[in-house]
Amino acid sequence: MSLAIVLFAHGSRDPHWHEPIAAVAQAIAERSPHTVVRCAYLELSTPSLPQAVETLVAQGIDAVRVFPLFLGMGKHAREDLPQLMHSLRQTHPQVRFELLQAAGQWPALTALLADLALQEQT
Repeated sequence: MSLAIVLFAHGSRDPHWHEPIAAVAQAIAERSPHTVVRCAYLELSTPSLPQAVETLVAQGIDAVRVFPLFLGMGKHAREDLPQLMHSLRQTHPQVRFELLQAAGQWPALTALLADLALQEQT
């Protein structure tokens, strides 16, 4: 089984907005060079999640883990993303899809953000 991780974010027309998403992708690639990692966006940016998955499937990927980089569980995370995932599962029944909880739901991230807020600036 060949696994790919897709970092899924909202998207923006501002190219600087993409930098932290790309930095997370780079950090994953550095920690796990054998893992394929891609970024995908809901709107205002490309590729979309379906486009990213199409490319991965064409490369022979048969397992996709989607990590939503949302801090809150708004409409996009609660409604739009589950609908996209359902559509992807219908379109690619041979692919095993795993949807992780949104970044903001991970206690480790909450703790890290608190630590950063309390950290002394040098």
